[in-house]
Amino acid sequence: MALSLSITGYQREGGPESRHFNARVMAFAAMVLGVAGVAGGPGEARAEELRLLALGDSLTAGYGLAQEDAFPAQLQQALEDRGFAVEVLNGGVSGDTTAGGLARLDWALADQPHAVLLELGSNDGLRGIDPASTRENLTAMLDRLTAEGVPTLIAGMYAPPNLGPEYGQAFNAIYPELAARYDAPLYDFFLEGVATVPELNQLDGIHPNAEGVKVIVEGILPHVAALLEAVEADMQDDG
Repeated sequence: MALSLSITGYQREGGPESRHFNARVMAFAAMVLGVAGVAGGPGEARAEELRLLALGDSLTAGYGLAQEDAFPAQLQQALEDRGFAVEVLNGGVSGDTTAGGLARLDWALADQPHAVLLELGSNDGLRGIDPASTRENLTAMLDRLTAEGVPTLIAGMYAPPNLGPEYGQAFNAIYPELAARYDAPLYDFFLEGVATVPELNQLDGIHPNAEGVKVIVEGILPHVAALLEAVEADMQDDG
């Protein structure tokens, strides 16, 4: 059951404790050296550990993968390699729809993330849920995130082709239209370069394997880095 509901539905090398410790040591060293707050190139440490909430479904949760191979862990490692002191919070629930994401939004925001990566809607498409409902749920989430002042990167999804062109057009238009409405950054398709590529997916042909997640991270990384750099700039201005 979980497999059929989570097609999009269709966490860090060395262990989380040591990774958290290393990030904090890097941040402290940067402050001591007087370079805190620098948002330059790869390898330059930031002043404060950021919290990025990856709010999504099984693609975020890491269905079928070891924790260190899941999207949040691989993304965190890639961001740390770029010099970010960051914790990527795994807010993924396998099988979740946009309605489910909206229902648990309060809980997901309890850790007070500095930014959100919103990856939801694929299970809506798999179930053939009315795109108007998907749009309504995503709009409600973005309304809340905007009101809370939490910058959000929208990860787009495409409808399964077997649902027909009319459904596909209505569904696929949701993400760019909401990105324009909320002036939010958009990554067009979360599974870019991975969907339908057998060697990058698990045996179910739906969920990416560790190598597939690596491809996803490589594609979305510049967008996430830009989001966090904007957060850092705002924090410096406020300081």
